[in-house]
Amino acid sequence: MEKINLEDYTYNLPSERIAQEPLKERDSSKLLVYKEGSISHHRFREITNFLTEDYTLYFNNTKVIPARLLFEKKATQKGQNGKGATIEIFLLHPILPTADVSEAMLSKENCTWKCVVGNLRRWKEGQTLERESEIDGQKVHIQAKIADRKELLIELDWKDKNHQTTNIPFVDIVEKLGVMPLPPYIKRKAEEKDADTYQTIYSKASGAVAAPTAGLHFTENVLQNLAEKNIKTNELTLHVGAGTFQPVKKENAEDVATHTMHCEQIVITKENIESIINSKKVASVGTTSMRTLESLYWYGAKILLKNNTTFFVEKLEPYSYDETIKLPSKKESFEAILNYMHVSNQKQLTGETEIFILPSYNFKVCNVLITNFHMPETTLILLVAAFVGKDWRKIYQSALENEYRFLSYGDSSLLFLK
Repeated sequence: MEKINLEDYTYNLPSERIAQEPLKERDSSKLLVYKEGSISHHRFREITNFLTEDYTLYFNNTKVIPARLLFEKKATQKGQNGKGATIEIFLLHPILPTADVSEAMLSKENCTWKCVVGNLRRWKEGQTLERESEIDGQKVHIQAKIADRKELLIELDWKDKNHQTTNIPFVDIVEKLGVMPLPPYIKRKAEEKDADTYQTIYSKASGAVAAPTAGLHFTENVLQNLAEKNIKTNELTLHVGAGTFQPVKKENAEDVATHTMHCEQIVITKENIESIINSKKVASVGTTSMRTLESLYWYGAKILLKNNTTFFVEKLEPYSYDETIKLPSKKESFEAILNYMHVSNQKQLTGETEIFILPSYNFKVCNVLITNFHMPETTLILLVAAFVGKDWRKIYQSALENEYRFLSYGDSSLLFLK
């Protein structure tokens, strides 16, 4: 594959164009529609005017967890009035008792997570951080310990006042103690309202540390309009990781393929696969849904071409097949997954993807992308450029000229494949 230079995929984003607050009405956001080289401007609630019953919309139903846990370290020196440093534990993904996010959130005694730790230097080796809270009428004592300082693995456990195991799942601990993990470009502290506004109305599967923001614009009214037009909908799950905000580092700028991609967990069902097989046209609600759908194609291709049923899609998997290899059709690939699920008697599959969708990528599943406007010099802007070609710059310039709001709480776009 050819080298891709990041300088060709950057643009000037004024700080005042980055949305700091959500709109009062989700579907009142602006909607830029790009199709066959033409751009038009609308409101999001009009999106059904541009889709037909041939389309199936795929939503990511992951639910953002309040992944920032704050602990006050006890003072160890006189004169500190009994108060020490605030340590922030930012949950990334579970390690024990399972790496499956959905299962880990149901742990009822202890768990270990890979984390980012704020103020780590103030958390000395062997120290235990503690908090108490009342959850479901029980007083719960929560402890945090460093299991591996180098890897930043943090062990958390919780007991009742008698140091006995509670029946409280970890998801309830997080919901009670955690703070919503707003993106770093939102320059304010998370507020109570963000627990609702930084969540899609159809979120179900707890485990994301960032919202699939394309879905934030959908309302019950928009979903009803889709149903009235016989436009089908389907829900997938990809637990969005913090790496979604990670810019491409300068040392990788001259060849972005060397960038280390974040790995995210996918959960899909037989019903998902059957839906994709039967879909005439696929509309992806967000880049996370797109990563899921395209990753599934390459998973099916691995089964057929490599006899490999390991559900993991490496970042450059799509570019590893030379021109002499005949790739399967969308139907063939997804039927291979369905057959594997049938043979192995599995109704649901959990896997991981680190797929890197670059401007040379050949889309196998998606015909339409619904997405917000992304930060320059990120993998997401490269994904958009892959989907619409060189017109990505025209699209972003038009959005800037028409005073669109950018990033997570910003406005939306409806992009048809180039």
